[in-house]
Amino acid sequence: MTSLRAATVADAEALGGLHVDVWDDAYTGLMPERLLEERRAALPERVERWREILAARAQAPDAPVVWLAEDASGLVGFASALPARDDDPALPGLELTALYVRARCWGTGLGHRLLEAAVGDRAAYLWVLAGNERATGFYERHGFVLDGAVDDSDDHGRHLRMVRR
Repeated sequence: MTSLRAATVADAEALGGLHVDVWDDAYTGLMPERLLEERRAALPERVERWREILAARAQAPDAPVVWLAEDASGLVGFASALPARDDDPALPGLELTALYVRARCWGTGLGHRLLEAAVGDRAAYLWVLAGNERATGFYERHGFVLDGAVDDSDDHGRHLRMVRR
């Protein structure tokens, strides 16, 4: 059985490892391998970054939650949403900033459960890596549509914006 819960600072190490693993699952073949290798090599920094994020959120009672999915083997997914970071008044005020599950959990409904926890039925937007047809299809099934916006500023690749009104 997979359960969902809010992340705490004590989860930083496991969450950092999960974050690196799910990037490998999701992006191998979609972005240069060296970028994935660099992320894996920087795992201690990723763990520390998660520790900082979770500690800051713990200090703010109404801060958005990082949702974790956990089964008997440990963490298997996570999701988070934040107030919109893009300066575009036409966009919804909520951005889905992360939604990842381990490849072995794809197609189980876990992604849907995490999306519901992080966003529910609210209007939101997100950025998806161009060519990630699996993710794009998932978000389309949940009411998101490509709006034509493109971001080429990231060395991870081209990102496409999807919006759900």
